[in-house]
Amino acid sequence: MRAVMSVDPILLARELIDTPSPTGDEKTVGELIDGRLTSLGFATSRYPVSSNRFNLLARAGGRPRVVLCSHIDTVPPWFAAREEGEYLFGRGACDTKGIIAAMIAAGERLRQSGVLDFAFLFVVGEETDSAGAKQANRDLASLGSEFVVVGEPTESKFARASKGALTAFVHFDGVAAHSAYPELGDSAIVKMTRAINEINHAEWGFDEALGVATANVGVVRGGVKPNIIPDSAELEMIIRTVGSPEDARAMLETIVGRHHGRITEHRGNPPMFMLVPEGEPSHVVAFNTDIPHLGNLGQPLLFGPGSILDAHGASEKIRKDDLVAAVATYERLVRSLLG
Repeated sequence: MRAVMSVDPILLARELIDTPSPTGDEKTVGELIDGRLTSLGFATSRYPVSSNRFNLLARAGGRPRVVLCSHIDTVPPWFAAREEGEYLFGRGACDTKGIIAAMIAAGERLRQSGVLDFAFLFVVGEETDSAGAKQANRDLASLGSEFVVVGEPTESKFARASKGALTAFVHFDGVAAHSAYPELGDSAIVKMTRAINEINHAEWGFDEALGVATANVGVVRGGVKPNIIPDSAELEMIIRTVGSPEDARAMLETIVGRHHGRITEHRGNPPMFMLVPEGEPSHVVAFNTDIPHLGNLGQPLLFGPGSILDAHGASEKIRKDDLVAAVATYERLVRSLLG
């Protein structure tokens, strides 16, 4: 049996899932959320991130001491919502449209009971460069909030820490030649593959609280045709850091330099440590969030139903009971932080 509430979090999650919002094309779902929150009595404001993208702030009516925040973009490809047994499937089910639905249902309960000192913040771009969070941190620096509760799939436990990240693009130059005479060329792809092998076998660091740092080369590009020695190659990678991103960048620069590569673009953030309410179970997560870019909004907390292991996959899902239970958790959390 689903709990009785005027905002049904399952139905709202389905509606959000069925409104595609891949990173860069979040406008339609942002407008949908704006309309729903306005109808519930929240005062909404849109903050442009680009010509066709915006962050959404929705105030309950009082001083927004607590901000409930999540991202409205998803990874591709989109697939529609469906319920099957105990699960709700669909792109964004756990990352993070189910979470947004739970937050909104909790916010309605709070507002109806007279709790007004909170707001929602829904941002764009988390799945790529956190452009929305970075913009919100500038736009809302004087909001006066004390806590920002970020919603990500943490298996219904509070996250006390998360690893940092370094995302890097690395380019390799070679010399083109006819493949029948490879001695006249210099393969950029060979250089890149040798660098990848070293990257994969390197020790990127260890921390007692955070565990082992890991590296993944997720994208490779190079070459023109099989009968041409490739004169150019590029990789994209991410390191889940347990120390500073600067240290990881310096180590990466040394490794790729030995193979005549160069870092052409990079961005990163250090590990983060979050507030955990007293008595609540907590754990450490390896994935990255918008928290490093929301420092002006107050002390961070990280919580959400669903598992990161189900995010981004072809069968993304969330357990419906966990989604509904999160409504009560978010409601209780806001009351506690205000209290």
